[in-house]
Amino acid sequence: MNRSEGPRWRERSRLVRAWRLARTRRPRTFTEKVRYKMLRDRRPLLVTFADKAAVRDHVAAVVGEGYLPRCHGLVRDPGELAALELPEAYVLKPTHGSGAVVVVSPEAPADARLPEARWSWVYAHVRPEHAGRGQLVAIARHWVGQLYGQGPNREWVYGQVPPQVLVEEFLRGPDGAVPDDYKFFVFHGRCHFVQVDSGRFGHRTQDFHRPDWEHLPLSGGPAWADPPHPRPARLEEMVAVAERLAAGTDFVRVDLYHLPGRVVFGELTNYPAGGDSPFTPRRFDAVFGEPWTVPRRYA
Repeated sequence: MNRSEGPRWRERSRLVRAWRLARTRRPRTFTEKVRYKMLRDRRPLLVTFADKAAVRDHVAAVVGEGYLPRCHGLVRDPGELAALELPEAYVLKPTHGSGAVVVVSPEAPADARLPEARWSWVYAHVRPEHAGRGQLVAIARHWVGQLYGQGPNREWVYGQVPPQVLVEEFLRGPDGAVPDDYKFFVFHGRCHFVQVDSGRFGHRTQDFHRPDWEHLPLSGGPAWADPPHPRPARLEEMVAVAERLAAGTDFVRVDLYHLPGRVVFGELTNYPAGGDSPFTPRRFDAVFGEPWTVPRRYA
């Protein structure tokens, strides 16, 4: 949605909000509790978590700058991207949403191309010769004009984040490709589940584990990795970092990367899948909700 249009009438309706509040007043499952939080938790801390620029300062203060990917640029005016001096490989993303990333690296498929600006709220991976600055500026202009999170569950927090474009270090896994994404579900300061996403730009897999690396017979859509992921060498460090970054809230998902020689921060997610996380078998929706006691009122 274009930011100038604003939310549709039903997003501003007091009756609609009252109905949603009533519908979620006794949450039991994980998805119900995410929706409960989306409607009720208005603390500034959530805005910091969601803002991909501001969260860097939070990470530096809590666990140290060494866990951050290098920043190559942060711009409010997308036109400024044209003059930035950038390395051969980098990552471009909006600060005020999720699910939009342009990765530029020589490892991209030879036939990959950037999407049209109007269809650019996606993950894209292209080689440097196919990432013209004019195209990147057009994509970035489209991004900053969008008001993210206006779906049926209304992700309030993204409307509070100043729209900017962030350029960060391209992270390489052990094989030189885009690394696996480790997502830590932290409830009341303690990690209970770990999601591992691989092959974002190819054959995607997704697995769920306990913090002791017990594999859960759960699917969130993509197939399981075959062979299974080995226990990461820095698992204990990642769990400790995730729990420190999640301090001060009842739930947040902490995304990290396990690279050769270091752990790197990805993002903090207040509302995984916008409150619509798929669980197969469905019983895991309740299992993921068990460690989470939502407060009657957020301070």
